[in-house]
Amino acid sequence: MKITSLNTLTESDVSHNAQIKKKVLVANGDIPHITYFSKAVFPPGELANAHSHSDMTEVFFIESGTGTITVNGDDIPLEAGMCITIEPLDIHELNNTGATDLVVLYFGVET
Repeated sequence: MKITSLNTLTESDVSHNAQIKKKVLVANGDIPHITYFSKAVFPPGELANAHSHSDMTEVFFIESGTGTITVNGDDIPLEAGMCITIEPLDIHELNNTGATDLVVLYFGVET
């Protein structure tokens, strides 16, 4: 058994934008096939630039805030409670278009 708490984890930068901070609840190697499980906070106006992954599926759960996710050129409005699955090679970009933090729980699964 392993227990982690957001209250005791150290914040680190999201690789796509150092202004976005994350806390990694499950790290790569902790669970087979799971690359990470993290919580990221996007301040207003911040975005994770367009990118894709060839080796994993990503799942994003919008905890709070509003924004847009662009997937393969299609803009999808984000709101609390939404869950979005990004398939390998999908080009995706998350953008906080709201006036408050966009809080996202997300994980990756190796393909």
